[in-house]
Amino acid sequence: MNQIEPAAAFRRGPLTRWPLTVVSAQDLTPRMRRVSLVGDTLEAFEYRPGQDLVLNLPDGAGGQVRRHYTIRRFDAAETRLEIDFVLHGRSPATDWARRAAIGDQIVAEGPRGRTTVRGPADWRLFAGDETALPGIAAMIESLPASETAIAFIEVADAAEEQLIETAATVEVRWLHRAGPPQAPSLGLLQALTTFQLPPGAGQACIIGETSTVRAQRQGLIARGFPKDCIAAEGYWRPGRVGSHDHIVEPSEFVAAAFSRIGRRGRRRG
Repeated sequence: MNQIEPAAAFRRGPLTRWPLTVVSAQDLTPRMRRVSLVGDTLEAFEYRPGQDLVLNLPDGAGGQVRRHYTIRRFDAAETRLEIDFVLHGRSPATDWARRAAIGDQIVAEGPRGRTTVRGPADWRLFAGDETALPGIAAMIESLPASETAIAFIEVADAAEEQLIETAATVEVRWLHRAGPPQAPSLGLLQALTTFQLPPGAGQACIIGETSTVRAQRQGLIARGFPKDCIAAEGYWRPGRVGSHDHIVEPSEFVAAAFSRIGRRGRRRG
């Protein structure tokens, strides 16, 4: 059985803090809103597409909450970040995104996350729901013309589809849920189960609802997909808010723990 390790366990030291100011906010679809932010210190910002930031947002009661949101795009020339928010129900994050106005200020920390395009591959596979769409789109857009990829993206309906522009050869298969998000997503599970894996070496980025991601990862491994070529991260699960879930098998969990202990020992020595 796979286990879930909190994202905090994979951090490498304190995260860099970035004071940010809202410069625009717009609805991309009926359920997705983009907030653009700038910061004087962003000249030093570096990230890999697919990584996220921890946003410190007002909780509506005078305090703050920490929420992980994927970086949709970063314009280095304009030192501007774009963050896309899924507008599902009421929460501090969605309430803030709906009300975001020019001049609003927050502090972000990061970047962080291991779900990125990595290593050479003959083809790439992406899968996730609308919470994963910003990260999947960012990774697809980063691919060069020499790359080939396929993406399975589940959204509520056709109105939630977005144009993803890339130099690579990419097939995006939109899955319309026609209802609220499910845990696990039967549509995503069926899509990946029936997908014929292309020949050659692949790399997979599987993100979204935790139980769906866990099942998809197990299914790929059962079909012979190398586990070290799968980046799997749970962005949400029923009853939980806040941090992401890194999905690993027991042997990987133990190896990661011993690796951290070894590094601490070397630093102390």
